[in-house]
Amino acid sequence: MTSRRSPISHRGPMAHPKRDPARRRVRGVVGISAAIGLIAVAATQWPAGAGLASGPPRQTTPTVALSAARSSDGLAANAAANAVPSTDPSGRLLPPDPTTSAGAASTDPPSANRLPTLGRFGGGLLIADRGNGRLIIVNEAHRILWQFPTGGSLPKGQQFSADDAFISPDGRTIVANDEAHQVIDRIDIVSHRVVWQYGHYDQMGAGGGYLHTPDDAYPLVNGNIVVADIRNCRILEISPAKQLVGHWGRAGSCTHNPPATFDNPNGDTPLADGGLLITEIGGSRVVRLGRTGRVVFDIHVPVAYPSDAQLDTKGNVLVVDYASPGAVLRVSPQGKVLWRYGPTSGTGRLDHPSLAVMLPDGTIALNDDFRSRVIVIDPRINRIVWQYGTTDVGGRSPGKLLTPDGIEVIPAGTQL
Repeated sequence: MTSRRSPISHRGPMAHPKRDPARRRVRGVVGISAAIGLIAVAATQWPAGAGLASGPPRQTTPTVALSAARSSDGLAANAAANAVPSTDPSGRLLPPDPTTSAGAASTDPPSANRLPTLGRFGGGLLIADRGNGRLIIVNEAHRILWQFPTGGSLPKGQQFSADDAFISPDGRTIVANDEAHQVIDRIDIVSHRVVWQYGHYDQMGAGGGYLHTPDDAYPLVNGNIVVADIRNCRILEISPAKQLVGHWGRAGSCTHNPPATFDNPNGDTPLADGGLLITEIGGSRVVRLGRTGRVVFDIHVPVAYPSDAQLDTKGNVLVVDYASPGAVLRVSPQGKVLWRYGPTSGTGRLDHPSLAVMLPDGTIALNDDFRSRVIVIDPRINRIVWQYGTTDVGGRSPGKLLTPDGIEVIPAGTQL
């Protein structure tokens, strides 16, 4: 693990735009297509998708649309029926019972190897446990349902240290960006094997087939992948044949002038309308692009280091401050802060959180990287109501994490 996010000057060069070894860090709603429904994983091959609509290449004015993007607004619709939060008679969400909610973690497989419908996570919560070099899926009862890698999972001679991971809309694969090793992996869920890889392992660059600090690699419905190539200051859309079929920004032009150029983008959330929500480290900006590349809004968010912005179900921006103490904010498309959580001390304090997503019950899940935990915050009471990982105690044993860096809710009914 060679790099991590580190706070930087927005005016000077970026030695490590996201991470460094001393200050480790390894997705409005995370992009899950509302049309996924119940997904049966019955094959180990993933289909090659159709290409993009034709149009001029994205140079100074992007005009080619993202085709069949994952829905950033569909999570609530997809999983709301499966969310079963604890409530009192008035309907208010109750914090977990401390005598039972901690629950001993277990690696026992679920019955029939099927993800159960359980609580606020629907089918489970995918965690990129970067410090431990693994992906795990856990349920609300803290049981590990699936993990990667296993023996023979990786190409020979490679290690794994993914910081974000997202399940494909067809439910068959998981796409993980391994920023430290400059590659994107597509992982077959059933076989636990890397079946596709883009980039040159441990080699950074801007030429064809190369990446420089890739982040937030999202699989799209058409089989393509969109990724924020941070140090090259661009967003790329890559086909299954490893061809670039779209790009936003230009390598070497790291200035804020959307949609022509971007200042070190570290987030590229696909939206339901075919557009993108782009997070820029430089200048602390969040830019929403429409399907044709038109700027829908371009706002400054009041954080030192924005990370992986999402849209909530009302179209507001949910973004974290990757700092210590850190924070999570909801900001309107006009730039007004609607809500903020950012205690400066105690167990509620955040230390370099890197991704927050809104759950169907209105709570917010986020990975609190440097405190080695994933938590759920109820914004109505500004309290942590669920946690996986032991605060400030990293580890690999059941119930522990080490610098977790990415999360995604798994659609209910997904089979492993």
